[in-house]
Amino acid sequence: MAKGYWIAFVTVTDRERYAGYQALAPAAFAAFDARFLVRGGDAASLEGDTYERHVVIEFESKQQALACYNSDAYQTARASRDAACKATIAIVEGLPE
Repeated sequence: MAKGYWIAFVTVTDRERYAGYQALAPAAFAAFDARFLVRGGDAASLEGDTYERHVVIEFESKQQALACYNSDAYQTARASRDAACKATIAIVEGLPE
């Protein structure tokens, strides 16, 4: 089965409010056995919008990544994030293994 990947581009606009998201989101990711492959770090934006943070999270499947995103735990975290950043998130299926 192909892995699933959560890809996020984020620019924090309110660090204090974003801290609420950072306090809540890890429990949601842990519940779905998420593995962070990229979390911030040095990046070069070559085309399109520019974001300060880039995140890639691996899941056992696309369905598992979607289940994490739609979970009550993540949606609670997301609600605390909404007014604290500009974000673009996609969930994609990886190549077959």
